[in-house]
Amino acid sequence: MGLFDDDFYSTKVSRRRERKALKPSSTRGWPVRKPRLSLSTLQISAISSLISAVVAVLLFSLVSGQLGHETTATPAMIQNVTPSSGDPYDRIIQAAAMVRPAVVSIINHKEDNKELNILNESALGSGVIYKKTDAKAFIITNNHVIDGAGKLEVVTVDGETRPATLVGTDRVSDIAVLSIDAEGIHTVAQIGDSSKLRLGETVIAIGNPLGLGDTLTSGIVSYTERKIPVSLNQDGVYDWEQEVIQTDAAINEGNSGGALVDLNGQVIGINTMKISDTGVEGLGFAIPANHVLKTANELAEKGRIARSYLGVYSVDLNNPYIPLAEEQLEKLNLPDSIKDGAVVLDVVGPAKEAGLKFNDVITKFNSEPITSTLSLRKYLYDNTEIGAQLKITFYRNGIMKEVSVTLQEKPQE
Repeated sequence: MGLFDDDFYSTKVSRRRERKALKPSSTRGWPVRKPRLSLSTLQISAISSLISAVVAVLLFSLVSGQLGHETTATPAMIQNVTPSSGDPYDRIIQAAAMVRPAVVSIINHKEDNKELNILNESALGSGVIYKKTDAKAFIITNNHVIDGAGKLEVVTVDGETRPATLVGTDRVSDIAVLSIDAEGIHTVAQIGDSSKLRLGETVIAIGNPLGLGDTLTSGIVSYTERKIPVSLNQDGVYDWEQEVIQTDAAINEGNSGGALVDLNGQVIGINTMKISDTGVEGLGFAIPANHVLKTANELAEKGRIARSYLGVYSVDLNNPYIPLAEEQLEKLNLPDSIKDGAVVLDVVGPAKEAGLKFNDVITKFNSEPITSTLSLRKYLYDNTEIGAQLKITFYRNGIMKEVSVTLQEKPQE
Protein backbone atom coordinates (compact mmCIF):
# COMPACT_ATOMS: atom_id res chain seq x y z
CA MET A 1 0.00 0.00 0.00
CA GLY A 2 1.14 3.51 -0.74
CA LEU A 3 0.31 6.78 0.89
CA PHE A 4 -3.33 6.29 -0.04
CA ASP A 5 -5.83 3.46 0.38
CA ASP A 6 -5.47 2.53 -3.28
CA ASP A 7 -2.44 0.68 -4.58
CA PHE A 8 -2.24 3.20 -7.40
CA TYR A 9 -3.08 6.86 -7.18
CA SER A 10 -3.73 9.03 -10.24
CA THR A 11 -5.10 12.48 -10.87
CA LYS A 12 -6.82 11.33 -14.08
CA VAL A 13 -10.59 10.73 -14.09
CA SER A 14 -11.54 7.12 -14.83
CA ARG A 15 -13.57 6.31 -17.92
CA ARG A 16 -16.30 4.84 -15.73
CA ARG A 17 -16.72 8.10 -13.89
CA GLU A 18 -16.52 9.99 -17.17
CA ARG A 19 -19.32 7.91 -18.69
CA LYS A 20 -21.42 8.36 -15.59
CA ALA A 21 -21.00 12.11 -15.83
CA LEU A 22 -22.17 12.09 -19.46
CA LYS A 23 -25.18 9.81 -18.87
CA PRO A 24 -28.51 11.58 -19.60
CA SER A 25 -30.82 12.38 -16.75
CA SER A 26 -33.54 9.88 -15.94
CA THR A 27 -36.03 12.72 -16.43
CA ARG A 28 -37.84 12.51 -19.76
CA GLY A 29 -37.04 15.08 -22.38
CA TRP A 30 -34.09 17.26 -22.82
CA PRO A 31 -32.38 18.61 -19.73
CA VAL A 32 -33.45 22.15 -18.95
CA ARG A 33 -30.68 24.71 -18.64
CA LYS A 34 -30.86 27.13 -15.78
CA PRO A 35 -30.62 30.70 -16.76
CA ARG A 36 -27.28 32.27 -15.90
CA LEU A 37 -26.04 35.78 -15.68
CA SER A 38 -24.11 36.95 -18.75
CA LEU A 39 -21.43 39.68 -18.60
CA SER A 40 -20.32 42.00 -21.28
CA THR A 41 -16.69 42.15 -22.46
CA LEU A 42 -16.25 45.53 -20.84
CA GLN A 43 -17.44 44.26 -17.45
CA ILE A 44 -15.14 41.23 -17.61
CA SER A 45 -12.16 43.45 -18.43
CA ALA A 46 -12.93 45.74 -15.51
CA ILE A 47 -13.18 42.86 -13.03
CA SER A 48 -9.93 41.30 -14.32
CA SER A 49 -8.09 44.60 -13.97
CA LEU A 50 -9.32 45.00 -10.41
CA ILE A 51 -8.23 41.49 -9.40
CA SER A 52 -4.81 42.02 -11.03
CA ALA A 53 -4.32 45.26 -9.14
CA VAL A 54 -5.17 43.64 -5.78
CA VAL A 55 -2.81 40.72 -6.45
CA ALA A 56 -0.01 43.09 -7.47
CA VAL A 57 -0.43 45.15 -4.27
CA LEU A 58 -0.36 42.00 -2.11
CA LEU A 59 2.75 40.63 -3.82
CA PHE A 60 4.54 43.98 -3.55
CA SER A 61 3.75 44.19 0.16
CA LEU A 62 4.97 40.64 0.75
CA VAL A 63 8.24 41.09 -1.17
CA SER A 64 8.89 44.50 0.37
CA GLY A 65 8.41 43.09 3.86
CA GLN A 66 10.88 40.23 3.25
CA LEU A 67 13.48 42.53 1.75
CA GLY A 68 13.08 44.88 4.64
CA HIS A 69 13.74 42.08 7.13
CA GLU A 70 16.77 40.86 5.18
CA THR A 71 18.23 44.35 5.01
CA THR A 72 18.04 44.82 8.78
CA ALA A 73 19.46 41.33 9.46
CA THR A 74 22.51 41.65 7.19
CA PRO A 75 24.67 43.85 9.50
CA ALA A 76 24.18 41.40 12.40
CA MET A 77 25.40 38.51 10.23
CA ILE A 78 28.47 40.45 9.14
CA GLN A 79 29.27 41.39 12.73
CA ASN A 80 29.16 37.71 13.72
CA VAL A 81 31.65 36.53 11.09
CA THR A 82 34.56 34.68 12.72
CA PRO A 83 37.79 33.14 11.40
CA SER A 84 36.09 29.73 11.46
CA SER A 85 33.12 30.83 9.33
CA GLY A 86 32.78 30.61 5.56
CA ASP A 87 32.16 27.92 2.97
CA PRO A 88 33.75 24.76 4.41
CA TYR A 89 34.63 23.39 0.97
CA ASP A 90 36.51 26.54 0.00
CA ARG A 91 38.22 26.55 3.38
CA ILE A 92 39.34 22.93 2.96
CA ILE A 93 40.94 23.88 -0.35
CA GLN A 94 42.64 26.91 1.21
CA ALA A 95 43.85 25.00 4.29
CA ALA A 96 45.25 22.20 2.14
CA ALA A 97 47.07 24.68 -0.07
CA MET A 98 48.71 26.23 3.00
CA VAL A 99 49.96 22.96 4.52
CA ARG A 100 50.62 20.66 1.54
CA PRO A 101 54.11 22.01 0.74
CA ALA A 102 55.16 21.35 4.35
CA VAL A 103 54.07 17.67 4.34
CA VAL A 104 56.65 15.17 3.06
CA SER A 105 56.83 11.45 2.40
CA ILE A 106 59.40 9.44 4.36
CA ILE A 107 61.14 6.31 3.09
CA ASN A 108 62.77 4.14 5.75
CA HIS A 109 65.34 1.79 4.22
CA LYS A 110 65.63 -0.59 7.15
CA GLU A 111 68.89 -2.23 8.15
CA ASP A 112 69.56 -5.67 6.74
CA ASN A 113 70.16 -8.48 9.21
CA LYS A 114 73.22 -10.05 7.62
CA GLU A 115 73.65 -12.66 10.37
CA LEU A 116 70.21 -14.12 9.64
CA ASN A 117 70.47 -13.36 5.92
CA ILE A 118 67.28 -11.27 6.08
CA LEU A 119 66.76 -8.42 3.62
CA ASN A 120 64.38 -5.89 5.13
CA GLU A 121 62.04 -3.99 2.85
CA SER A 122 61.58 -0.23 2.93
CA ALA A 123 58.82 1.25 5.07
CA LEU A 124 56.77 4.30 4.15
CA GLY A 125 55.46 7.13 6.28
CA SER A 126 54.82 10.86 6.37
CA GLY A 127 56.28 13.90 8.09
CA VAL A 128 55.66 17.60 8.65
CA ILE A 129 58.25 20.39 8.27
CA TYR A 130 57.67 22.42 11.42
CA LYS A 131 60.68 24.71 11.68
CA LYS A 132 63.65 25.89 9.66
CA THR A 133 67.05 27.47 10.23
CA ASP A 134 69.47 28.83 7.67
CA ALA A 135 71.01 25.39 7.14
CA LYS A 136 68.39 22.83 8.16
CA ALA A 137 64.69 22.13 8.01
CA PHE A 138 63.26 19.99 10.83
CA ILE A 139 60.56 17.37 10.29
CA ILE A 140 58.19 15.79 12.83
CA THR A 141 57.17 12.18 12.28
CA ASN A 142 56.33 9.07 14.33
CA ASN A 143 58.91 6.93 16.11
CA HIS A 144 57.42 3.80 14.54
CA VAL A 145 57.93 5.28 11.06
CA ILE A 146 61.72 5.44 11.48
CA ASP A 147 62.09 2.38 13.75
CA GLY A 148 64.99 0.19 12.65
CA ALA A 149 66.15 2.75 10.10
CA GLY A 150 69.38 2.21 8.21
CA LYS A 151 68.90 5.01 5.68
CA LEU A 152 66.21 7.68 5.66
CA GLU A 153 64.97 9.65 2.67
CA VAL A 154 62.41 12.43 2.38
CA VAL A 155 60.32 13.15 -0.73
CA THR A 156 59.02 16.72 -0.92
CA VAL A 157 55.67 17.73 -2.42
CA ASP A 158 57.34 18.59 -5.75
CA GLY A 159 58.81 15.08 -6.01
CA GLU A 160 62.41 15.83 -4.97
CA THR A 161 64.12 13.10 -2.92
CA ARG A 162 66.56 14.19 -0.21
CA PRO A 163 68.64 12.30 2.38
CA ALA A 164 67.42 12.80 5.96
CA THR A 165 69.20 12.61 9.31
CA LEU A 166 67.62 11.31 12.51
CA VAL A 167 67.90 14.07 15.13
CA GLY A 168 66.13 12.30 17.98
CA THR A 169 63.32 9.88 18.73
CA ASP A 170 61.11 8.91 21.66
CA ARG A 171 59.28 5.59 21.82
CA VAL A 172 56.98 6.57 24.68
CA SER A 173 55.40 9.55 22.90
CA ASP A 174 55.90 7.94 19.44
CA ILE A 175 57.52 11.13 18.16
CA ALA A 176 60.73 11.50 16.12
CA VAL A 177 62.49 14.48 14.54
CA LEU A 178 64.48 14.41 11.28
CA SER A 179 66.48 17.10 9.53
CA ILE A 180 67.15 17.84 5.86
CA ASP A 181 69.02 20.51 3.93
CA ALA A 182 67.00 23.74 4.13
CA GLU A 183 67.85 24.84 0.59
CA GLY A 184 64.70 25.06 -1.51
CA ILE A 185 62.38 24.64 1.49
CA HIS A 186 60.04 27.62 1.51
CA THR A 187 57.02 26.45 3.52
CA VAL A 188 56.91 25.65 7.23
CA ALA A 189 53.68 24.37 8.78
CA GLN A 190 51.90 26.49 11.37
CA ILE A 191 51.30 24.53 14.58
CA GLY A 192 47.89 25.22 16.14
CA ASP A 193 46.54 24.96 19.67
CA SER A 194 45.02 21.47 19.99
CA SER A 195 43.42 22.36 23.34
CA LYS A 196 40.90 24.53 21.48
CA LEU A 197 39.55 21.69 19.33
CA ARG A 198 35.81 21.08 19.43
CA LEU A 199 33.75 17.96 18.77
CA GLY A 200 32.48 17.93 15.20
CA GLU A 201 35.11 20.37 13.91
CA THR A 202 36.14 19.70 10.30
CA VAL A 203 39.72 18.46 9.87
CA ILE A 204 41.83 17.20 6.99
CA ALA A 205 44.57 14.56 6.96
CA ILE A 206 47.52 14.99 4.59
CA GLY A 207 50.13 12.30 4.06
CA ASN A 208 51.54 9.39 2.08
CA PRO A 209 49.07 6.48 2.44
CA LEU A 210 50.23 3.27 0.73
CA GLY A 211 52.93 5.27 -1.02
CA LEU A 212 50.41 7.60 -2.68
CA GLY A 213 52.11 10.82 -1.60
CA ASP A 214 50.39 14.18 -1.30
CA THR A 215 47.01 12.59 -0.47
CA LEU A 216 44.23 14.56 1.22
CA THR A 217 41.24 13.18 3.16
CA SER A 218 38.71 14.98 5.31
CA GLY A 219 36.47 14.26 8.29
CA ILE A 220 35.51 15.61 11.68
CA VAL A 221 36.92 15.53 15.20
CA SER A 222 35.13 12.55 16.72
CA TYR A 223 36.69 13.01 20.18
CA THR A 224 39.21 15.53 21.44
CA GLU A 225 41.04 13.71 24.27
CA ARG A 226 40.74 9.96 23.79
CA LYS A 227 43.08 7.78 25.90
CA ILE A 228 44.35 4.66 24.16
CA PRO A 229 46.34 1.97 26.05
CA VAL A 230 49.64 1.12 24.38
CA SER A 231 52.07 -1.79 24.72
CA LEU A 232 55.50 -0.19 24.35
CA ASN A 233 57.30 -3.53 24.18
CA GLN A 234 54.73 -5.07 21.81
CA ASP A 235 54.28 -7.88 24.34
CA GLY A 236 50.53 -7.49 24.78
CA VAL A 237 50.86 -5.81 28.19
CA TYR A 238 49.59 -2.23 28.25
CA ASP A 239 52.35 -0.21 29.92
CA TRP A 240 51.53 3.27 28.62
CA GLU A 241 48.53 5.41 27.79
CA GLN A 242 48.53 7.69 24.75
CA GLU A 243 46.25 10.74 24.64
CA VAL A 244 45.01 11.20 21.09
CA ILE A 245 42.52 13.08 18.91
CA GLN A 246 39.98 10.72 17.38
CA THR A 247 38.85 11.46 13.81
CA ASP A 248 36.89 9.74 11.06
CA ALA A 249 39.15 11.20 8.34
CA ALA A 250 40.57 8.27 6.37
CA ILE A 251 43.99 7.30 7.76
CA ASN A 252 45.83 4.38 6.19
CA GLU A 253 49.24 2.76 6.33
CA GLY A 254 51.75 5.44 5.38
CA ASN A 255 49.69 8.30 6.83
CA SER A 256 51.60 7.95 10.12
CA GLY A 257 53.59 11.09 10.85
CA GLY A 258 51.45 13.23 8.55
CA ALA A 259 49.44 16.30 9.42
CA LEU A 260 45.94 16.59 10.85
CA VAL A 261 44.90 20.13 9.92
CA ASP A 262 42.05 22.42 10.92
CA LEU A 263 40.24 24.78 8.54
CA ASN A 264 42.55 27.63 9.53
CA GLY A 265 45.43 25.75 7.89
CA GLN A 266 47.12 24.92 11.21
CA VAL A 267 48.47 21.51 12.19
CA ILE A 268 46.56 20.42 15.28
CA GLY A 269 47.78 16.80 15.38
CA ILE A 270 50.24 14.26 13.99
CA ASN A 271 48.49 11.18 12.58
CA THR A 272 49.69 8.09 14.37
CA MET A 273 47.37 5.08 14.12
CA LYS A 274 44.02 3.66 13.18
CA ILE A 275 41.93 0.72 14.36
CA SER A 276 41.70 -1.76 11.50
CA ASP A 277 39.40 -4.68 12.17
CA THR A 278 36.36 -6.36 10.72
CA GLY A 279 33.35 -4.09 11.07
CA VAL A 280 35.44 -1.09 12.17
CA GLU A 281 35.35 2.06 10.06
CA GLY A 282 36.41 5.65 10.65
CA LEU A 283 38.54 5.23 13.79
CA GLY A 284 41.76 7.15 13.24
CA PHE A 285 43.96 8.84 15.83
CA ALA A 286 46.41 11.73 15.95
CA ILE A 287 48.74 12.94 18.71
CA PRO A 288 47.65 16.45 19.83
CA ALA A 289 49.89 19.23 18.54
CA ASN A 290 50.51 20.65 22.02
CA HIS A 291 52.07 17.34 23.15
CA VAL A 292 53.95 16.93 19.89
CA LEU A 293 55.57 20.37 19.85
CA LYS A 294 56.91 20.09 23.41
CA THR A 295 58.48 16.70 22.67
CA ALA A 296 59.78 17.71 19.23
CA ASN A 297 61.51 20.83 20.55
CA GLU A 298 63.30 18.83 23.25
CA LEU A 299 64.33 16.18 20.72
CA ALA A 300 65.65 18.86 18.35
CA GLU A 301 67.61 20.48 21.17
CA LYS A 302 68.92 17.45 23.09
CA GLY A 303 68.31 14.47 20.81
CA ARG A 304 66.41 12.67 23.58
CA ILE A 305 63.69 13.08 26.20
CA ALA A 306 65.01 13.19 29.77
CA ARG A 307 62.75 11.25 32.16
CA SER A 308 62.96 10.00 35.73
CA TYR A 309 64.23 6.46 36.23
CA LEU A 310 63.50 4.07 39.09
CA GLY A 311 64.88 0.81 37.70
CA VAL A 312 61.93 -1.49 38.38
CA TYR A 313 60.60 -4.20 36.08
CA SER A 314 57.14 -5.23 37.17
CA VAL A 315 53.83 -6.93 36.33
CA ASP A 316 50.33 -6.00 37.45
CA LEU A 317 49.01 -7.62 40.61
CA ASN A 318 45.49 -7.53 39.18
CA ASN A 319 45.54 -7.90 35.40
CA PRO A 320 42.32 -9.40 33.98
CA TYR A 321 44.06 -10.30 30.69
CA ILE A 322 47.24 -11.87 32.13
CA PRO A 323 46.35 -12.85 35.71
CA LEU A 324 48.94 -14.18 38.14
CA ALA A 325 48.74 -17.86 38.97
CA GLU A 326 47.32 -18.89 42.33
CA GLU A 327 50.73 -20.23 43.33
CA GLN A 328 52.34 -16.84 42.63
CA LEU A 329 49.67 -15.00 44.63
CA GLU A 330 50.19 -17.32 47.62
CA LYS A 331 53.91 -16.55 47.66
CA LEU A 332 53.18 -12.82 47.91
CA ASN A 333 51.26 -13.46 51.15
CA LEU A 334 49.35 -10.18 50.80
CA PRO A 335 46.60 -8.97 53.15
CA ASP A 336 43.09 -9.48 51.76
CA SER A 337 42.65 -5.71 51.47
CA ILE A 338 45.45 -5.37 48.86
CA LYS A 339 43.94 -5.96 45.44
CA ASP A 340 46.03 -3.70 43.16
CA GLY A 341 49.70 -2.84 42.77
CA ALA A 342 52.88 -3.51 40.78
CA VAL A 343 54.74 -6.75 41.54
CA VAL A 344 58.52 -6.35 41.24
CA LEU A 345 60.23 -8.86 38.94
CA ASP A 346 63.69 -7.31 38.81
CA VAL A 347 65.48 -4.19 40.09
CA VAL A 348 68.48 -2.20 38.86
CA GLY A 349 69.93 1.25 39.47
CA PRO A 350 68.10 3.40 42.07
CA ALA A 351 65.59 0.70 43.04
CA LYS A 352 68.34 -1.81 43.74
CA GLU A 353 70.32 0.75 45.76
CA ALA A 354 67.19 1.46 47.84
CA GLY A 355 66.80 -2.25 48.68
CA LEU A 356 63.72 -3.23 46.66
CA LYS A 357 63.58 -6.96 45.85
CA PHE A 358 61.85 -9.58 43.75
CA ASN A 359 58.14 -10.08 44.70
CA ASP A 360 57.86 -6.73 46.51
CA VAL A 361 54.43 -5.25 45.73
CA ILE A 362 54.48 -1.48 45.20
CA THR A 363 51.19 0.19 46.19
CA LYS A 364 52.02 3.91 46.59
CA PHE A 365 54.37 6.66 45.38
CA ASN A 366 54.47 9.67 47.73
CA SER A 367 51.17 8.47 49.26
CA GLU A 368 49.50 8.33 45.80
CA PRO A 369 48.01 4.91 44.85
CA ILE A 370 49.91 2.82 42.31
CA THR A 371 47.58 0.22 40.86
CA SER A 372 49.57 -1.13 37.89
CA THR A 373 52.77 -0.89 35.87
CA LEU A 374 51.03 1.71 33.69
CA SER A 375 50.19 3.96 36.65
CA LEU A 376 53.74 3.46 38.02
CA ARG A 377 55.30 4.67 34.76
CA LYS A 378 52.84 7.56 34.29
CA TYR A 379 53.53 8.84 37.83
CA LEU A 380 57.28 8.71 37.26
CA TYR A 381 57.14 10.50 33.91
CA ASP A 382 54.43 13.05 34.72
CA ASN A 383 54.95 13.87 38.40
CA THR A 384 58.65 13.52 39.22
CA GLU A 385 61.95 15.09 38.25
CA ILE A 386 65.45 13.69 37.86
CA GLY A 387 67.32 13.85 41.18
CA ALA A 388 64.12 14.11 43.27
CA GLN A 389 63.32 11.93 46.29
CA LEU A 390 60.50 9.42 45.87
CA LYS A 391 58.83 7.72 48.85
CA ILE A 392 57.74 4.19 47.96
CA THR A 393 55.18 2.18 49.93
CA PHE A 394 55.34 -1.57 49.28
CA TYR A 395 54.52 -4.97 50.80
CA ARG A 396 57.13 -7.66 51.40
CA ASN A 397 55.88 -11.05 52.56
CA GLY A 398 52.64 -9.41 53.71
CA ILE A 399 54.30 -6.63 55.76
CA MET A 400 53.99 -2.98 54.69
CA LYS A 401 57.28 -1.10 54.34
CA GLU A 402 58.46 2.32 53.10
CA VAL A 403 61.69 3.42 51.47
CA SER A 404 62.99 6.62 49.84
CA VAL A 405 64.71 6.55 46.45
CA THR A 406 66.74 9.19 44.62
CA LEU A 407 65.60 9.14 41.00
CA GLN A 408 68.11 9.17 38.17
CA GLU A 409 67.83 9.99 34.46
CA LYS A 410 66.44 7.18 32.34
CA PRO A 411 69.26 5.72 30.22
CA GLN A 412 68.91 5.67 26.44
CA GLU A 413 67.62 2.42 24.97
